[in-house]
Amino acid sequence: MALVIIAFAVVLFLLVQARFILISLAVAVILFTLTSDVIRLIARQSIGRFRIPNWLASIVALLLISTALLLLSSIILAQLNTVLGTTLSYAERAPSAVASLFAWMGEDVERAVLNSLNSVEVSGYVRTVAGQAGSLMQGTVLVILFFGFLFAERIWFGTKMSNFFDDPAQAERANRIFNSIIHRVNYYLLIKSLVSLITGAMVYAVATFFGIELALSLGILTFILNYIPNIGSIVATGMVALVGYVETGEASVTAGLFVMTGIIQFVNGNVIDPWLMGRALRLSSFGIIISLAFWGAVWGIPGMFLSVPIMVMLLVICSHVPQLRKVAVLLSREGLPEDDRELDRLNEEIESRRAS
Repeated sequence: MALVIIAFAVVLFLLVQARFILISLAVAVILFTLTSDVIRLIARQSIGRFRIPNWLASIVALLLISTALLLLSSIILAQLNTVLGTTLSYAERAPSAVASLFAWMGEDVERAVLNSLNSVEVSGYVRTVAGQAGSLMQGTVLVILFFGFLFAERIWFGTKMSNFFDDPAQAERANRIFNSIIHRVNYYLLIKSLVSLITGAMVYAVATFFGIELALSLGILTFILNYIPNIGSIVATGMVALVGYVETGEASVTAGLFVMTGIIQFVNGNVIDPWLMGRALRLSSFGIIISLAFWGAVWGIPGMFLSVPIMVMLLVICSHVPQLRKVAVLLSREGLPEDDRELDRLNEEIESRRAS
């Protein structure tokens, strides 16, 4: 037991110390899994008698994804700097604006809220977030490098997998488990991106309707924050309402923004999102919160974004390792982790999709 505790402490120490590299590697692996099937599809296409070779499809995909990552990072930084700059400019009047929301409860309550907010150094937190955001571009470059090397090695993955396991049957089983992980993570990211995009667009429309100058920035940040399970939607709703009140100073506008944004988040996050996800993930809600708290403590905000994909990976792996199947039972929603029949069915669907 002592050795297990020591090993866990060492692993945790390494996760914290090497988090910048590990986060970049995790993002690169996720992007690689997202685009592998697309590249395979491009490589099967032909233009007349010319058939697109695999290496050319990989290079085109790498260039397109690198450009998209750099462009996306620039947009995020620009919008985040806009919101943070506005927050700093309104930092002095924000406590009094928030405290005035509690005026109906009496002067003592309003004064207590004002004193509590004045004790919080908003500018310090804002500068901390700005400092973390400043490393986004460095992380993007590192992700592109990892992504490029993964594509350079992709043609040898099958050979390495076969040579890693002495038994060909074990190698085939490991490959099917890997395909299951890729399928479930990709499906989660696809649905999450769709729901987040719809939510961000609706928040932008609502903010524009109320005449908020930062409507575009709020819509983009809502889209990004919705990737953080549970907490992200709450933060986004509070951010929209706070910016609306600080900018307009009208309680009616704030109430309207808060109610409409809250309804949008509730419907999209608790009705549409679970309906589209279906049984593809089957993750425990409590397990998601634990994963969110753990990876948020270890890797900060990037860890919150990666918490669900990492949990999906652990669920699939633990489901097919007899010694860890009880862990998969705890991580799954109904206590029914993936079995071999479901694994075979999923891989048959993947192979038929690739062949079509």
